[in-house]
Amino acid sequence: MSQKQETSTDITPGQVEDYLQRHPEFFNDHLDLLEQLTIPHPSGEAVSLIAKQLEIFRTRHQEIEDQLNTLIDIAKENDVLFDRMHELTLAMLDASTLQEATGNLQHVLVESFHADFVALRLFQERTEDAPVDLFMDTGDPRLIHFQDILDNNQPLCIRPTPAQATCLFGDSALRVKSCAIIPLMFTELEGLLAIGSQEQDRFHYNMGNLFLNQMSEIVGTRLIALLHQQEAWGDAKSGS
Repeated sequence: MSQKQETSTDITPGQVEDYLQRHPEFFNDHLDLLEQLTIPHPSGEAVSLIAKQLEIFRTRHQEIEDQLNTLIDIAKENDVLFDRMHELTLAMLDASTLQEATGNLQHVLVESFHADFVALRLFQERTEDAPVDLFMDTGDPRLIHFQDILDNNQPLCIRPTPAQATCLFGDSALRVKSCAIIPLMFTELEGLLAIGSQEQDRFHYNMGNLFLNQMSEIVGTRLIALLHQQEAWGDAKSGS
């Protein structure tokens, strides 16, 4: 006998799926079918359709709850960062000299941002009464180690190379396991701000740059104002 041939009246699985999607109320009128239908389970045992639906609903509920908890954690972290950025802004505004600005910056980054090391370098000739290690000549050969960061003008969270760490953190270089290097690239100011940590995972490549860019703007804007102020004092002093 020949095998039974499919006829045009045979229903395919795709048609069943399409029908149920277009008529989701179907089982409301055929509740008895729900008790008869079984779904294969990874354990090898068959479970009812209702039990399978409950399992899916529980899984989806847990996924949504996990996503919500993640968003809540991110919101809390952002609130803390906003508070710290506010402290940084006030500290920079409170400084009336470059000496005070660098001191306030160091204090806030260590106390509020929990930095282990802080380095600030401005690329210009040293001005009077400024910290000795604050300025680097624009022709300093060590700047080649930061050329990519300066060209991109974007903060970078990395484990610094020995040359980078030595240039920025001096005798503490070997203790720096990760750091955020933040370019200060403005029309009237060029430099670098670096925040170092003894933890190698504290600053990593995938970290976002939003707050680091804001930090660059806050610090850079205040330093420009203080440099102008110092130049004005110098001009007035030389003219008197």
